[in-house]
Amino acid sequence: MATTHPPVGAPRPARPRTAPSTRTVITALIGGTLLLKAAGFCWDFLGYYIADGAGHGTTAAGAGLTLFGIGWCAGQALSGALTDRLGQRTALTLLMSLSATACFALALTRSLPALLVLSLFLGFTMESQRPAVSATINDSITSEAGRTRAQGWVYWSMNVGIALCGGLGGYLAHNYGYRLLFVANGIACIVFALIARRVLAPQVRTAVRPEALTYRQVLADPSLRWITVAAVGAMVCAYGLVSVLPLVMTQDKLPPTSYGTAMIANTVAVLVLSPPLMRFLIGRDEEMRYPLAPILAVGSLILGAGMAFAALQHTTMGYSIAAILIVPGEIFYSVAIGAYVSKAAPPGATGRYQAVLSAATAAASLPPLGIALALDLGGRPLVAAMLALSALTAAAACRPLARTLRTPAAPTPAAPSLDKEQA
Repeated sequence: MATTHPPVGAPRPARPRTAPSTRTVITALIGGTLLLKAAGFCWDFLGYYIADGAGHGTTAAGAGLTLFGIGWCAGQALSGALTDRLGQRTALTLLMSLSATACFALALTRSLPALLVLSLFLGFTMESQRPAVSATINDSITSEAGRTRAQGWVYWSMNVGIALCGGLGGYLAHNYGYRLLFVANGIACIVFALIARRVLAPQVRTAVRPEALTYRQVLADPSLRWITVAAVGAMVCAYGLVSVLPLVMTQDKLPPTSYGTAMIANTVAVLVLSPPLMRFLIGRDEEMRYPLAPILAVGSLILGAGMAFAALQHTTMGYSIAAILIVPGEIFYSVAIGAYVSKAAPPGATGRYQAVLSAATAAASLPPLGIALALDLGGRPLVAAMLALSALTAAAACRPLARTLRTPAAPTPAAPSLDKEQA
């Protein structure tokens, strides 16, 4: 039988691309998140760079970090809307490209006015991947426990990445300066954008338009309002690891290597404690073991106690112990927020739900200027009291949160029903 072959030199027909499996997509996004946070030097060392590297002092650093938080709040609203409107692939590619631009600009900037403007823009872009990652998890995994487990591992990758960033960056900054770190951060953003282009499929238009659910309708959900209050209170303490610690350690005249040591201690604790605590809270079945509100309350109190302890320290050893003490609180918080997003967000609105919660954590990054002023006015005890009060506020908000989760919410106009019964 005769066979035919394409002429020599003729182009071969392109093979259709095989879509990556759900496991591959989720693993790639978790790995990309870990890379992004491990190279998140612009965020971790912004305060150090303004105060020490550019020589503008602690108060200026607090102002820069506060502007970063304001930009973060605004950026989350945009990234959540873009995720639900354009799809995860397009949103991640666009926002990570903007983030890379901001990182490269920081490496070239030293004047205080320019640094303050750039701090705002960095905050606007730096955490923009979170809504798209959460939306991909909710769209790809069917069981509530499976989604919560994946969301928990995303938070685990963020915690490990942040701690690695502080540990590695502290030594690199001491030996090579800050600009190398900021360029590396920009490259990591570009790599994450390429990962998104590779593993995520373009958005498929359907009859149900995701943008039908607006932010006004999302915020009509009382459970989202209460968990936002709790998230702000808890994350004021959790993000103290990268906002409060640099300020108090700078006041103690400790070098960036001491900050790196504390962050390495936090990393080791996260690696050791995450698997057993996540098995304890989630288990291996398809249902959550415990309601999320008590988990969030306990996690908030642990975070508050650990950071109040940190505010009273003056040595590298003391700060390292504090960084370890807050780790169970970080894990409890991660599991609770992941459980909420996987359970409460209606189809087509995961990006906006995650954006609201990410904006809550962004609001929690606003206190550094207040912390810097508190250090001048009342010293370490006042800072410790402020952190403890924040944690107590978060724990108190968990009681009405539990009540609203037990009560089915009324459907909003032109939107899917927000039916949420407590697991």
